[in-house]
Formats: sequence, C-alpha cells, structure tokens
Amino acid sequence: MDGNYVLITPAKNEEDNLPEVIECVLRQTQKPVLWIIVDDGSTDKTPDIVDDYCRSTSWMQKISLPPHPRDITYHYSFVCSEGFKHAVDTCNASNLEFDFIALLDADTEIQPDFFEKLIEKMNDNQKLGIISGGIYHRMRDKVVFNGADEFLPAGTGRLWRKDCFFETGGYPIEPSPDSISNIKAVLRGWEIKQFDTIVAIERRETKTAEGYWKGFRIDGQTAYYFDKHPLLVLLGFVNFSIKSPFYPGLGYLFGYLQGLFGSAEKIGDSEIREYYRNRRLRECLERVKS
Repeated sequence: MDGNYVLITPAKNEEDNLPEVIECVLRQTQKPVLWIIVDDGSTDKTPDIVDDYCRSTSWMQKISLPPHPRDITYHYSFVCSEGFKHAVDTCNASNLEFDFIALLDADTEIQPDFFEKLIEKMNDNQKLGIISGGIYHRMRDKVVFNGADEFLPAGTGRLWRKDCFFETGGYPIEPSPDSISNIKAVLRGWEIKQFDTIVAIERRETKTAEGYWKGFRIDGQTAYYFDKHPLLVLLGFVNFSIKSPFYPGLGYLFGYLQGLFGSAEKIGDSEIREYYRNRRLRECLERVKS
C-alpha cells in the first residue's frame, strides 16, 4: 500500500499550541518520512521547542524565515510554499520516496490514526487528488464540527496525492491558497473531499488569529481579488450573517466593497476568474434550488 508522506507545518509564535501538535504527530500510527516545521520569525519559544524535538527525532527538520508581521494572506502561503520546496529538495537529495504531501497548521490537534485513515481513503479511490479531515472546535464541554462542505478539503489536516500536487502547480503564493489548489485539482479531473469522521481539532477558529472582523474583511477582499460573481458575494454575505456571531457578514461585504471601490487588482490567473464567474456560480445556484 502506498503510504509515505511528507508533512509541512508553518509556525509563528505558537509556543502554547505547538508542543501538543508535535506530540500528536509523534503518536501517529503512520508517521511522515519527513516533517518540515517552518519557523516564521517567531519571537517566543517556538524555535527552541522545535529544536528540542528535532534533536531526538531524525525525520523532523526546522527551517527559519526572517521576522515578518503576521499575515494570513500572501505571506502565509509564502511560508508554506518555502516548506514544501525544502521538503521536496530534501527528499530528492536524500532519495526519500513519498506518495503524498500533507499540511498541518501549528494549532491543529489530530487523532493518532489521522494520516493513516486519510491515506486509506486515497488508496481506496485513486481519483482522489486532495482530501482533508473534518475541522472541529472545542466549545465548552463539546467538540463541534464546523459544518464545512464535504467537497471542500480544509486548509489544515490536508493531504495531496503527489501527482495532483505537481500537476496543479504546487502550493500557490496567493490569498486563500487552499481554494486555488482545490479548483486547480477539480479542473484537471481530480476528485476532492473532506472526511468529517477523521477528526482534526483547531485550537482557534479559522480567521480568528487577528479577530473575526479582520479575518472576514480579508475574505471579502479575496472575493474581489478572485473576481467572484456578485451573486456569489451576496450568497457569502447571507451565509456569514445568519450564524453567530452574525457580524462577520458585514466584514466580508465591507472587504469586497473596499476592493470594488478602490479598484484593487484582481488575480492574473484567468482559470480562477473564469471558475468563480461561471462554474462556481452555477454550482451554488443549483444547490440553492435543491
């Protein structure tokens, strides 16, 4: 059974979360052949924590980037991309064979058999190009699923088939790189899926690193950057406005209007713009009707 994988984890000032995440990976029933943790100029104990584990774990490596303000748009994708490049170069230089490429954020806990189960899914269906586990959050005494679409793999706890990763151009240095990666895979005939029975728990919700308002405002700006059809933006606004804490919908709309009236640039990739202008709109309207 094909099962070797390399793992990338971007980390910036994660001293509170990273030790448990590292322990989760060390407990995996199917461990990576190489794990690259990319320290993004941390100013806390993150680098020391990683160094301690690297000394006792031969398949763990750390690379360090210079200090940079926290940025959940372009810079995050740059940090991940540097990790992927380093992992591939290291495998080539060391003759390490791998079949899959994985991404796990430094705030995400996973079950001991998390990657084993994802790899089983990949081996059961050779058409799968990108998959992820389901993203959950702790709320009081319960662990709650975030309710994401099963056909949209999450950004963390994510696994690419090696061929799919390279066919789709690797990890894009763009806002919302996971969305672009998903689209590229689908347009090239790959299937993508999120498996909610394979549990990944985010210690903080997506978009909350810098607050809900800023996170959803950036989402709105990204919607403009991707040239999403206005009806898609309206559907996004409604979706974000009907769930607690409700105000993110306004942040999303505000970000989109900032791009619109500020005549901000749009993505140069015509494939992505065409997808959001036509195919994605049709898919959403069909689901609304059904």
